[in-house]
Amino acid sequence: MAGLNISKVKFLVVEDNPFMKDLLRQILRTLGVTQIVEASDGAEGFELYKDLHPDIVLLDWQMEPMDGLELTKLIRSTDSSNRYVPIIMITAYSEIARVTLARDAGVNEILVKPIAATSLFQRIRATIERPRLFVEAETYFGPDRRRRQDPNYKGEDRRVAGKRDLAFVGGESSAA
Repeated sequence: MAGLNISKVKFLVVEDNPFMKDLLRQILRTLGVTQIVEASDGAEGFELYKDLHPDIVLLDWQMEPMDGLELTKLIRSTDSSNRYVPIIMITAYSEIARVTLARDAGVNEILVKPIAATSLFQRIRATIERPRLFVEAETYFGPDRRRRQDPNYKGEDRRVAGKRDLAFVGGESSAA
Protein backbone atom coordinates (compact mmCIF):
# COMPACT_ATOMS: atom_id res chain seq x y z
CA MET A 1 0.00 0.00 0.00
CA ALA A 2 2.51 2.44 -1.28
CA GLY A 3 2.27 6.14 -1.75
CA LEU A 4 0.96 7.28 1.61
CA ASN A 5 2.95 7.32 4.82
CA ILE A 6 0.60 7.16 7.82
CA SER A 7 3.25 6.27 10.38
CA LYS A 8 2.81 9.58 12.24
CA VAL A 9 -1.00 9.61 12.14
CA LYS A 10 -2.52 9.36 15.63
CA PHE A 11 -5.43 6.90 15.80
CA LEU A 12 -8.12 6.43 18.40
CA VAL A 13 -9.72 2.98 18.09
CA VAL A 14 -13.06 2.62 19.89
CA GLU A 15 -14.15 -1.02 19.79
CA ASP A 16 -15.67 -3.26 22.47
CA ASN A 17 -14.83 -6.61 20.87
CA PRO A 18 -11.31 -7.65 21.95
CA PHE A 19 -10.76 -9.73 18.79
CA MET A 20 -11.75 -6.87 16.50
CA LYS A 21 -9.72 -4.37 18.51
CA ASP A 22 -6.67 -6.63 18.19
CA LEU A 23 -7.27 -7.05 14.45
CA LEU A 24 -7.48 -3.28 13.94
CA ARG A 25 -4.31 -2.76 15.98
CA GLN A 26 -2.47 -5.39 13.91
CA ILE A 27 -3.63 -3.88 10.62
CA LEU A 28 -2.64 -0.37 11.69
CA ARG A 29 0.78 -1.58 12.83
CA THR A 30 1.24 -3.40 9.51
CA LEU A 31 0.45 -0.11 7.79
CA GLY A 32 3.24 1.50 9.82
CA VAL A 33 1.12 3.30 12.41
CA THR A 34 2.88 3.77 15.76
CA GLN A 35 0.38 5.94 17.66
CA ILE A 36 -2.71 3.90 18.55
CA VAL A 37 -4.88 4.51 21.61
CA GLU A 38 -7.76 2.16 22.35
CA ALA A 39 -11.08 2.43 24.14
CA SER A 40 -13.73 -0.20 24.80
CA ASP A 41 -16.87 1.94 24.45
CA GLY A 42 -18.02 5.36 23.35
CA ALA A 43 -17.89 6.96 26.80
CA GLU A 44 -14.28 5.88 27.37
CA GLY A 45 -13.52 6.82 23.78
CA PHE A 46 -14.82 10.36 24.25
CA GLU A 47 -12.72 10.88 27.38
CA LEU A 48 -9.61 9.69 25.53
CA TYR A 49 -10.57 11.76 22.49
CA LYS A 50 -10.64 14.96 24.54
CA ASP A 51 -7.12 14.33 25.88
CA LEU A 52 -5.54 12.67 22.85
CA HIS A 53 -6.66 14.94 19.97
CA PRO A 54 -6.40 12.07 17.46
CA ASP A 55 -5.95 12.57 13.73
CA ILE A 56 -8.43 9.80 12.86
CA VAL A 57 -11.06 7.96 14.91
CA LEU A 58 -11.98 4.36 14.08
CA LEU A 59 -15.11 3.24 15.88
CA ASP A 60 -17.61 0.45 16.07
CA TRP A 61 -21.33 1.14 15.97
CA GLN A 62 -22.69 -1.35 18.52
CA MET A 63 -21.23 -0.76 22.00
CA GLU A 64 -22.56 -0.24 25.52
CA PRO A 65 -23.16 2.07 27.34
CA MET A 66 -22.44 4.56 24.52
CA ASP A 67 -22.43 3.41 20.92
CA GLY A 68 -20.45 4.73 17.96
CA LEU A 69 -23.34 6.80 16.65
CA GLU A 70 -23.65 8.65 19.96
CA LEU A 71 -19.88 9.14 20.11
CA THR A 72 -19.90 10.57 16.59
CA LYS A 73 -22.60 13.06 17.56
CA LEU A 74 -20.59 14.08 20.65
CA ILE A 75 -17.44 14.60 18.59
CA ARG A 76 -19.36 16.69 16.05
CA SER A 77 -21.01 18.76 18.79
CA THR A 78 -19.97 22.33 19.49
CA ASP A 79 -18.33 21.30 22.78
CA SER A 80 -15.86 19.04 21.02
CA SER A 81 -12.15 19.89 20.90
CA ASN A 82 -11.90 19.01 17.19
CA ARG A 83 -15.23 18.68 15.41
CA TYR A 84 -13.44 18.09 12.10
CA VAL A 85 -11.58 14.88 12.97
CA PRO A 86 -12.17 12.15 10.36
CA ILE A 87 -14.37 9.36 11.71
CA ILE A 88 -14.39 5.93 10.10
CA MET A 89 -17.16 3.67 11.36
CA ILE A 90 -16.45 -0.05 11.20
CA THR A 91 -19.71 -1.94 11.53
CA ALA A 92 -21.55 -5.12 10.66
CA TYR A 93 -24.56 -3.04 9.60
CA SER A 94 -24.77 -2.60 5.85
CA GLU A 95 -28.44 -1.76 5.38
CA ILE A 96 -28.94 1.55 3.57
CA ALA A 97 -31.03 2.94 6.46
CA ARG A 98 -28.16 2.31 8.90
CA VAL A 99 -25.55 3.71 6.51
CA THR A 100 -27.73 6.82 6.16
CA LEU A 101 -28.02 7.15 9.95
CA ALA A 102 -24.22 6.98 10.30
CA ARG A 103 -23.74 9.49 7.49
CA ASP A 104 -26.30 11.83 9.01
CA ALA A 105 -24.55 11.63 12.40
CA GLY A 106 -21.34 12.91 10.81
CA VAL A 107 -19.33 9.78 9.95
CA ASN A 108 -16.82 10.40 7.15
CA GLU A 109 -16.42 6.81 5.94
CA ILE A 110 -18.07 3.48 6.66
CA LEU A 111 -16.37 0.10 6.46
CA VAL A 112 -18.54 -3.01 6.71
CA LYS A 113 -17.24 -6.07 8.55
CA PRO A 114 -15.54 -8.37 7.83
CA ILE A 115 -12.73 -6.01 6.97
CA ALA A 116 -9.48 -6.34 5.05
CA ALA A 117 -6.32 -4.29 5.47
CA THR A 118 -6.70 -2.89 1.95
CA SER A 119 -10.25 -1.73 2.63
CA LEU A 120 -9.25 0.02 5.85
CA PHE A 121 -6.28 1.64 4.13
CA GLN A 122 -8.55 2.88 1.31
CA ARG A 123 -10.87 4.56 3.84
CA ILE A 124 -7.92 6.12 5.68
CA ARG A 125 -6.46 7.30 2.37
CA ALA A 126 -9.82 8.82 1.38
CA THR A 127 -10.00 10.89 4.58
CA ILE A 128 -6.44 12.16 4.08
CA GLU A 129 -6.16 12.66 0.34
CA ARG A 130 -9.77 13.60 -0.45
CA PRO A 131 -11.07 15.35 2.65
CA ARG A 132 -14.65 16.50 2.36
CA LEU A 133 -15.76 20.00 3.21
CA PHE A 134 -17.76 20.29 6.39
CA VAL A 135 -21.28 21.61 6.34
CA GLU A 136 -22.94 23.46 9.17
CA ALA A 137 -26.71 23.73 8.94
CA GLU A 138 -29.43 24.17 11.52
CA THR A 139 -29.73 20.44 12.17
CA TYR A 140 -26.39 19.04 10.96
CA PHE A 141 -22.66 19.52 11.35
CA GLY A 142 -20.28 17.17 9.63
CA PRO A 143 -18.70 16.18 6.35
CA ASP A 144 -20.60 17.12 3.22
CA ARG A 145 -22.95 14.19 2.69
CA ARG A 146 -22.89 14.62 -1.07
CA ARG A 147 -19.99 12.73 -2.59
CA ARG A 148 -20.07 14.66 -5.83
CA GLN A 149 -21.30 18.03 -6.96
CA ASP A 150 -23.69 18.17 -9.90
CA PRO A 151 -23.65 21.64 -11.45
CA ASN A 152 -26.73 20.72 -13.49
CA TYR A 153 -28.87 19.80 -10.47
CA LYS A 154 -31.90 22.09 -10.30
CA GLY A 155 -34.01 20.43 -7.58
CA GLU A 156 -35.39 22.02 -4.43
CA ASP A 157 -32.45 20.73 -2.33
CA ARG A 158 -29.94 22.56 -4.52
CA ARG A 159 -27.35 24.33 -2.44
CA VAL A 160 -27.36 28.07 -2.86
CA ALA A 161 -24.31 30.17 -2.04
CA GLY A 162 -25.06 32.58 0.78
CA LYS A 163 -28.02 30.65 2.14
CA ARG A 164 -28.29 31.67 5.82
CA ASP A 165 -28.68 28.25 7.40
CA LEU A 166 -25.87 26.56 5.48
CA ALA A 167 -22.15 27.17 5.67
CA PHE A 168 -19.28 25.28 4.12
CA VAL A 169 -16.36 25.05 6.51
CA GLY A 170 -12.79 24.10 5.76
CA GLY A 171 -12.45 25.53 2.29
CA GLU A 172 -14.30 26.94 -0.63
CA SER A 173 -17.29 25.09 -2.00
CA SER A 174 -17.90 24.66 -5.67
CA ALA A 175 -21.49 23.72 -4.90
CA ALA A 176 -24.09 26.11 -6.15
